[in-house]
Amino acid sequence: MADIAFAEAHAAPVIRADTVEKRYRVGDVEVKALKGVSFAIAAGSFVSFVGPSGSGKTTLLNLLGCLDRPDGGRLTVFDTDIAGLNRRAAARFRGANIGFIFQDFNLMPVLTVFENVEYPLIMVQNWPSRRRRERVMDMLAAVGMAEQAGKRPDQISGGQKQRVAVARALAPETRLVLADEPTANLDHDTAYKVIDLMRRLKTELGVTFVFSTHDPKIVAAAEIVFRLEDGRLSREGGPHA
Repeated sequence: MADIAFAEAHAAPVIRADTVEKRYRVGDVEVKALKGVSFAIAAGSFVSFVGPSGSGKTTLLNLLGCLDRPDGGRLTVFDTDIAGLNRRAAARFRGANIGFIFQDFNLMPVLTVFENVEYPLIMVQNWPSRRRRERVMDMLAAVGMAEQAGKRPDQISGGQKQRVAVARALAPETRLVLADEPTANLDHDTAYKVIDLMRRLKTELGVTFVFSTHDPKIVAAAEIVFRLEDGRLSREGGPHA
């Protein structure tokens, strides 16, 4: 087994990658997006993957989110072998365990703030209405958006939209949140506030946050930093680096 860089050596990993490979074909050319990547991430970690465009960060996040499957090696999330999931099983697993935060927020403009956060509870979890309302309002309160529940996305600021996106990611009692450049469309001060919010929720809820980012503010806040370069991974920073 390959040497694995651990996010925290003393805790059991919720994510474990062992010599993971991912290949794509571009015309007649095979592109190796990930080349034997190995790492582990413990529960409740705040971890950042950094690297230049084309380094494999988005490919890796897609694998962790069960949106794609590795071509080699072994990748487990919550002890589930991702390569062994068909499309339907992957969707069920993703809906039950993983939340996503995007740089462009991905809120549905025709829905209110409340309805955007409620959406995964209807479409994926199928929670009863009373439980949905309690959970949604709890999450909106946690991100400081309860008073904006009836507004639509075009009536709130970018920072508020990202707070709603965080609430939506966490609403289904998510244990893992994958965030792809979540501060890219936010100004400096707002980005800091959103990062602090996610760190607080990580501590309060025990959720694992994994970022793909170029933002030095997120990198500075991360407990562990991994660098991807040309599909290869190295440990860059953190308290045990």
